[in-house]
Amino acid sequence: MATQRRIGIVGFGKIGKYLFENIKDRDDFEIVFVWNRSTSAMDGIVPPNLVLDDLSKFASRNADLIIEVAHPCISDQYGADFISSADYFVGSPTALADAHVEKKLRDGAIKHGLYIPSGALWGGQDIQKMADRGTLQGLKITMTKHPDAFRLESPLKEVNETVLEPTVLYDGPVKDLCPLAPNNVNTMAAACMMAHNLGFEKVQGCIASDPNAREYHLIQIDVIGPGDASAGKAFTVSTTRKSPASYKAVTSNATYVSFFSSVLRAQGQGAGVHLC
Repeated sequence: MATQRRIGIVGFGKIGKYLFENIKDRDDFEIVFVWNRSTSAMDGIVPPNLVLDDLSKFASRNADLIIEVAHPCISDQYGADFISSADYFVGSPTALADAHVEKKLRDGAIKHGLYIPSGALWGGQDIQKMADRGTLQGLKITMTKHPDAFRLESPLKEVNETVLEPTVLYDGPVKDLCPLAPNNVNTMAAACMMAHNLGFEKVQGCIASDPNAREYHLIQIDVIGPGDASAGKAFTVSTTRKSPASYKAVTSNATYVSFFSSVLRAQGQGAGVHLC
């Protein structure tokens, strides 16, 4: 019988709960801890012996893979410690827009794997291959959602609250967008990690608020590869992903399944940074 992969889950919101319910009865996984800022969210769902009250004591549970689905601040506070003892799955990669956090985790991925879920990123591994070869010249991700599906910080929050027609809220470097929309642009952050020759400063992000987008999230990815871009002779790829989403939902319906699929793939790739 194959050895079970020991899993720790950090965060028990909608995605954390979904992962717990889909992992707990599998033969190839064993959940060894679940942590949440509010333990009451786990009452009657997570067995008491699996509840970790103090996240700083995570190492006592000997997890093989630690899955963060809580908040970007977790990677800042605990990410380097996590990856020093286990593979680390960063469910909130907007944390990596902070160059200090990104460096800590990249530097720490010398023994264990740093896994970045692909989420709504289509063609991420192709982007990474181009970045590895140095042929990736440009990357832009445009995300369109209903105004109520955004969870934004000031000043975008106030602008979004007044939207009555399709409106671009931000168009610029992903690095500056991540702190303004930490719950909405994880797909962009994942793209920046794959497009490592451009990084968070050169990958462009655009978010548009559209009152008509009540039943879907729309993501467009535009890639510029080798060739003379100024003369219009460069290699280009554009993809559009229209994902059904419940009204006001920050996360599309497909994201839950995508996250679970990413967890299944977050193994066996050794040290380094991996899209899963």
